[in-house]
Amino acid sequence: MVAQLYSTGIRLYPAVLRLAAPFHAKARRWLAGQHNLLDTIADKLGSDADTRPIVWFHAASLGEFEQGRPVMEAFRAAYPQHRILLTFFSPSGYDVRKDYDGADYVFYLPIDTPANARRFVQLVKPELVFFIKYEFWANYLRELHRANVPVVSFSAIFRSDQLFFKPYGEFYRQMLRQFNHLLVQNQESVDLLRSIGITNVTLAGDTRFDRVAQTVATIRDIPIANAFKAGQPLLVVGSAWPLDMDVLIPFINQFDKPLKVIVAPHEIDGNTIADWQKRLTRPSVRFSQTNEIDVLRADILFIDNVGMLSSLYQYGEFAFIGGAFREGLHNILEAATFGMPIFFGPVYDKFQEAVDLVQEGGAFPVSTTEELQTTFAQQYNNRQKAAQITRLYVQRNIGATARVMDVAAKIKSERANE
Repeated sequence: MVAQLYSTGIRLYPAVLRLAAPFHAKARRWLAGQHNLLDTIADKLGSDADTRPIVWFHAASLGEFEQGRPVMEAFRAAYPQHRILLTFFSPSGYDVRKDYDGADYVFYLPIDTPANARRFVQLVKPELVFFIKYEFWANYLRELHRANVPVVSFSAIFRSDQLFFKPYGEFYRQMLRQFNHLLVQNQESVDLLRSIGITNVTLAGDTRFDRVAQTVATIRDIPIANAFKAGQPLLVVGSAWPLDMDVLIPFINQFDKPLKVIVAPHEIDGNTIADWQKRLTRPSVRFSQTNEIDVLRADILFIDNVGMLSSLYQYGEFAFIGGAFREGLHNILEAATFGMPIFFGPVYDKFQEAVDLVQEGGAFPVSTTEELQTTFAQQYNNRQKAAQITRLYVQRNIGATARVMDVAAKIKSERANE
């Protein structure tokens, strides 16, 4: 019964998005991506003379891609005799990384109906599958299990309020039983899984730590940002949503000590940025409309492009990370690796790194402008302790990628000996 309801809900999802499509560009992009998708996949795989076995990685969106990227790159280096196929569920991941050269193929994930899952697995014939963090698709897992394809989940995190752990959650527990191994971020996840009889679990940590370590090694200089800073304390606002800016704009207008602010919106929209600029009483400029001389006249710099944020943190003394008022907290580790106090909204309990850094005194949740003013003022002249906490936190948590690769090597060895 639950399986039928699940599949019915999956089939209804495109219909709901068709209703939303006239008003939401993201819905339109997803629907366009799903059009004749399996035929497209069949054509691309069928026309490729390369016969190396395929390993399939699946990421929900861009954040999960960045989480999985160290593993994809490590797998490519260790097993060059394999092709890598990468799928995304969300347009925000696919649109940005559809040309990612670390994969041989990049596709949307066909919607998880029984027929789609069956055809996809038959077309791809994956030797090994990696699902990144939160992805649990019942029909795909069932088809992979039937085809005797090993499936690994990594950087996963579980909470007691999830359906897996409810008395009525047997359908969802069955999904977990179809994974050959689950590599999780924290001990709580290990304990929860074991409480429902799932023992093929490893406490491996989060591969995002490895990714941000890579990022630090490859950051690029951004001359306009460096000129804008002009030797002054700088607050970098990463992945800002409107609710974040509702708190930040009054704070920026009222703060009376030297402070430059770089704002990188989560979604680049000229009208939204223009509205934010109108509400600010201090001079602001957009990155695309300035240069290293004119930017000196501004106190706030809006980033109206994609792909620059991780390198911007190198110039900051403070960071505010968006999404924790409603949408979901974005990546705080890119800022943490450079060592700085980190601020965000009040909804962060699903993010282990945020919980850890709040407890350790390196990150500070705020609900209002007044709370931000008070907490920021405390850190303004005494940020060294929080900066050291965030930097060391990243350094001591590096290594999850190697643990995932150890599990992959073990699975491949076992399969070779069968």
